[in-house]
Amino acid sequence: MSVRPWRDIVRRPSRQIMVGNVPVGGDAPVTVQTMTNTATSDARATIDQIRRCEDAGVDIIRVSCPDVESTAALKQIVRASRVPIVADIHFHYKRALEAADAGAACLRINPGNIGSADRVNEVVNAAKANGCAIRIGVNAGSLEKDLLEKYGEPCPEALVESALDHIKLLQDRDFHEFKVAVKASDVFLAVAAYQQLADAVDCPLHLGITEAGGFVGGTVKSAIGIGSLLWFGIGDTIRVSLSAEPEEEVRVGFEILKALGIRNRGVRVVSCPSCARQGFDVIRTVQALEDRLQHIRTPLSLSVLGCVVNGPGEARETDIGLTGGGNGKHMVYLSGVTDHTVNDADMLDHIVKLVEAKAAEIEAASEAAAQAAE
Repeated sequence: MSVRPWRDIVRRPSRQIMVGNVPVGGDAPVTVQTMTNTATSDARATIDQIRRCEDAGVDIIRVSCPDVESTAALKQIVRASRVPIVADIHFHYKRALEAADAGAACLRINPGNIGSADRVNEVVNAAKANGCAIRIGVNAGSLEKDLLEKYGEPCPEALVESALDHIKLLQDRDFHEFKVAVKASDVFLAVAAYQQLADAVDCPLHLGITEAGGFVGGTVKSAIGIGSLLWFGIGDTIRVSLSAEPEEEVRVGFEILKALGIRNRGVRVVSCPSCARQGFDVIRTVQALEDRLQHIRTPLSLSVLGCVVNGPGEARETDIGLTGGGNGKHMVYLSGVTDHTVNDADMLDHIVKLVEAKAAEIEAASEAAAQAAE
């Protein structure tokens, strides 16, 4: 029995597949994905963008392969990437064959869009030969005509039926290394479709609210949709779809996972909305700290509160705490205990140094424990 059962998430059982060297499904960590927006044919620009996403913590990256120039560049991109590459294929089955040969770890396709049975066979054979997984990507915006005619509009049943039809195409060819997404820009539609699909299949599920919008609106929609499903225990890998740079999608994805206690990376900031009681500019301070602490990968917590009303209480629950005081002097807490004060002028640099030192301490203890266990 958990000490705090209201925080427990019972994850949906699913079979595990491999996307390159990254396990997806089963008891593997929920992975965070994004997609490059550079022209894939421009290998250098694409690799540079992948590096920024890797620095943000991405686990898997998808790249578009709409033409032969893109798949020609894919081999160099795959070789340079530190994380598995998913090749995004829509209608041209030859692009899937080329991407598999170029080293893609996964092909994102709709088997029903590839064409004849012979073409589907070729794609599946190429995936088998190259050790590729496949992601079936069903989208409410591109449902098959017969399903739209049958149901009258995109609905959960239509998305799930499309997914099951595509799954059958792969299973009939004895291919089982696949994951499935049933995305929609409508949060209610997407969540209902994923819930129905989760009950119908045992494969890993890739979560996303597609075309979610700009940074603020898209983050909110994604947090509601993806967050709800993860809270229900549904989902093995996620992509936050924003009209923003890919590395921002990665950061938001991790924040969703961190908020649910599913996966932790970097600094979890607890901060107040600020008010007239604040002893320092909370808004600007938090913005500056989040920017300057992006390089920290070690999970730890930092509370930043403007006054002593809730500050001490929050500080007791975090690794490092800062509470605003009078006369430009603020209280610093270490491991929940009051420790010392810091002046306005030194506050930012001081907190950054404390966080960096705490991260190094945690890492050293983790390495020592690992060595002792060997």
